[in-house]
Amino acid sequence: MTRLTFQQATVAAIRDEMRADPGVFVMGEDIGRFGGPLRSTAGLYEEFGEARVIDMPMSEGTIAGLAVGAAMQGKRPVVDLMFGEFLALVMQQFLDAGAMHYYSGGTQRVPMVVRAKFGVGPFHGHAYDHHSWLVGVPGVKVMIPSNAADAYAMLRAAIRDPNPVLFMEHMALYHAGKAEVREEAPATPIPGSRVARQGADVTLVGSALMLKRALRAADALEKQGISAEVIDLRSIYPLDLDPILKSVAKTGRVLLLSEAIGRGASINDLAAQLAERAFDDLKAPVMRLTAPDVPTPFARELEAAYLPDETRICAAAMQLFGNSS
Repeated sequence: MTRLTFQQATVAAIRDEMRADPGVFVMGEDIGRFGGPLRSTAGLYEEFGEARVIDMPMSEGTIAGLAVGAAMQGKRPVVDLMFGEFLALVMQQFLDAGAMHYYSGGTQRVPMVVRAKFGVGPFHGHAYDHHSWLVGVPGVKVMIPSNAADAYAMLRAAIRDPNPVLFMEHMALYHAGKAEVREEAPATPIPGSRVARQGADVTLVGSALMLKRALRAADALEKQGISAEVIDLRSIYPLDLDPILKSVAKTGRVLLLSEAIGRGASINDLAAQLAERAFDDLKAPVMRLTAPDVPTPFARELEAAYLPDETRICAAAMQLFGNSS
């Protein structure tokens, strides 16, 4: 076991996969001697050199397109896309990568990972959460870890996965303290939903920063006599629904949390599935708490008002009891 930050855990995962498999290499902007944005590739250039840590020109489409071609030739590229809003520049490449197995009659795989940083945090800017765009692309997996241990295990599993993976890294978690990480070969497939806290009265579901805030809200709700179970989604697609269904069957109430704006958010699909598959277990309607339908603000005061926090999560959870039958 080693104590690592979230950022150190992601770098360690890539380093260990590069050591284990000479077909793994990294591409992106400023990832070589500079060490990547927010130190996202720190030390990799010094160990593996420019042949496997490749500084690319400022053309995200070119980088992602090259990754698709390399993956089809048996390599396992890891693309550092820098920030989540740049996903708009690589959508066509993701469409091709996701569909290639189908197009080829099952003969072709595209094992590539695209890393993208997102979320409000200490760095200002680049906060947009656009992972929902990729949830609608067949063949693409979407991962959002909430802690260093998961970041390490899930990124190693993503690199080994035969499918294209979008790996989202929240900037508020990047350097926010160290945690115990077991540096060992990952279990496959990529881990799904997990129960982060046991409870009996209401289920809170989120990922990344929303998971952290849900846990703090659960502590506050406990003082008011409400026992909240908290579930970390981790894998947005494919969605591991069983732990959520089991939790809702126990609590009868569910609050879904998202840093993305509510319109088009990936949790909307989860809400629909719960309405279809857990209707008889529900004591109140499925509730969502998301960012409003406005651009992510830059000012700290507006940022604080923009995202669901512990107070708003607690208030929404209490509302579920008011709606109960």
